Amino acid sequence: MDGSYDHRVGSAEFLASTDVVDWHHPAVRTLAWLLSAGVSDPVEIAKRSFEWVRDEIRHSVDAGDTVVTCAASEVLSFRTGLCYAKSHLLAAILRANNIPAGFCYQRVSIDGVGAPFCLHGLCAVELSPRNWYRVDPRGNKPGINTKFAPPHECLAFTLQLPGESTLPEIYAEPPSVVVKTLRRHKTMADACANLLDVESQWVSFRPLAAL
Repeated sequence: MDGSYDHRVGSAEFLASTDVVDWHHPAVRTLAWLLSAGVSDPVEIAKRSFEWVRDEIRHSVDAGDTVVTCAASEVLSFRTGLCYAKSHLLAAILRANNIPAGFCYQRVSIDGVGAPFCLHGLCAVELSPRNWYRVDPRGNKPGINTKFAPPHECLAFTLQLPGESTLPEIYAEPPSVVVKTLRRHKTMADACANLLDVESQWVSFRPLAAL
């Protein structure tokens, strides 16, 4: 079963370095150190980290990039990623600074009118015990303006259509269906032609608990 937040455990799993959230990679650790330099407040570190990933890592589709990245170190190396991948890097930077971070998702309309729908990836940061805050590091553009402004969530998409939803779960590790999708497709064209949708591809993406 894929990892999710379980009220029976602490934050250790949300601080882990893994194949995808590989914060032990030297480049990721160096960036995390730079972003936290001179700052002790974890909220300020989280804000700096969010804004850096939002602004310095290109959203692959917006930028017209062709490479598909997945692991945090790959995203940092290529400076590009889809929403899922950018969230992987943000979580890695936060964890490297001992700030628990996880993953959450929305189901959004692709064209803003209705079906078809796709999965949109977000990052969640634990600002204080049991106080999780969702952020959207996908990157801004005309019509999209995401911010770090707790306790208010400033996400890329306003959900207002039938079929759109915010999934309540926060996962310690990106579910296997997300990772497999990013690693299976070698070009952005292939990835975009095979977008995830919770209804048809969520069978292996069931959480242990919800927040």
